[in-house]
Amino acid sequence: MTRRDPSDAPRERARLPQTPAARAGEQAMRLAAEGHAVFPCRADKAPCSPRGFYDASRDPEAVAALWRRHPGKLVGVVTGEASGIAVLDLDAGSGGGAWFEAYRGMLPRTRAHRTRSGGLHLVFGHRAGLRCSAGRIAPGVDVRADGGYIVWWPAAGLAVLDDVPALADWPDWLADLAMPPAPPPAAPARFQHVARYADAALRRAARRVVETAEGGRNTALNAETFSLTRLARAGLVQPGEIMATMARAGLAAGLGRREVERTVASAMRAGGVR
Repeated sequence: MTRRDPSDAPRERARLPQTPAARAGEQAMRLAAEGHAVFPCRADKAPCSPRGFYDASRDPEAVAALWRRHPGKLVGVVTGEASGIAVLDLDAGSGGGAWFEAYRGMLPRTRAHRTRSGGLHLVFGHRAGLRCSAGRIAPGVDVRADGGYIVWWPAAGLAVLDDVPALADWPDWLADLAMPPAPPPAAPARFQHVARYADAALRRAARRVVETAEGGRNTALNAETFSLTRLARAGLVQPGEIMATMARAGLAAGLGRREVERTVASAMRAGGVR
């Protein structure tokens, strides 16, 4: 009978394939060491642990213990201040892909992940005051920030499309769209406040277009008009007023009339306003 060298046992164990949950746990510990608050998720993206993302930790040892108690195949990462990230979640099948193609030239380069559904996660640095929202920017364009989480798809083997050295900050124009309009005070001052708020937003957008350097004015007109569509969707300003204001701004900036008309109309359609 051949005797086995006991020293072979660890090598044999090392060659055994890991379970998906074990692999996810290792990835989670690495992410925790990088400062992300992580927790285990099931294959359907739901949390494994009873308290969900409230069980998340940035301590690798605590994460290892959490995975032993509640092994999950996917790694959840808490967004917002807890992990220092805020994510633009683009659902290709619901309009997010078309939005990205239209506005990708206005987005700074930042970390990008492919999602399981074929969409895209753009990972930005955390911005104070930003919270989760669904469709506020545009159909199929969601925000994962304070109060939410994402699945970190690279830990499940999906592609990292852009691995930058440092995360980009949220562009001001995009953050303006993601933030909810400030609620007006109670009547009777309510209507005056709404009018002042809308008027200030229109004037600010027009001024940004006029003050943009040559070569970027059409892009600015597109972005600023698109940002104002949230006011129209909220019923705070009429679409015609947005179009008239931004058309005047485009002409004042030196753009041609036909170019202005096409750009303003395209931005209004992209913002879901007819």
